[in-house]
Amino acid sequence: MKKVLVADDKATGRELVRTVLENSGYQVFEASDGEEAVAEAGRIRPDLIILDIHMPGLDGFEVIEKLRREKNFTGTPIIALTASAMMGDRERAMEAGFTGYITKPIRLGALRAEVERLLT
Repeated sequence: MKKVLVADDKATGRELVRTVLENSGYQVFEASDGEEAVAEAGRIRPDLIILDIHMPGLDGFEVIEKLRREKNFTGTPIIALTASAMMGDRERAMEAGFTGYITKPIRLGALRAEVERLLT
């Protein structure tokens, strides 16, 4: 079973993603801030990470910078999850090392499709 780490400071956001992914057959782990996301990623070595951009402490860009410096995470797919959908935001995320980009409010079909694309 593929492991997915969902990092979002909003519990309702994590719960929605967890429900969708568990119903699709993934094992889901959660983190409520950036520092917890880095620690959990090191502990569980997920197959994919879904990372909210705007979190307290370390934001998503700081988390991906830390993870991409570690050899265990250079090839791990990491999806940016954000309410920021302004011109250039997607490009900035991809340049920072994200592998995918999903905007909030989350479209469930888009979430499933992006996770499936990156894990198959």
